[in-house]
Amino acid sequence: MTKADLVEKIAAKANLTKAAAERTLNAFLASVEDALVKESKLTLTGFGTFAVEHRKARQGRNPRTGDTLTIPACKIIKFRPGKILKGSLN
Repeated sequence: MTKADLVEKIAAKANLTKAAAERTLNAFLASVEDALVKESKLTLTGFGTFAVEHRKARQGRNPRTGDTLTIPACKIIKFRPGKILKGSLN
């Protein structure tokens, strides 16, 4: 599913125009980003939890040359589905 497909579904379910649905989706995505940057965790009850975790620097290998290189430390976003979401998938 693409963003355009999601906008269409939101518009249909919420009885909005596509432009209003897109603004709503963009506002939601910006709010999620802000929450993760400031608080490092966002919980949507029943849906799941987004959390920022730190990955340590580690050794990697260039697949073309076989040379060893250092992959720098970084922050990653992990998603853990909630009970209701897990239940709806099974």
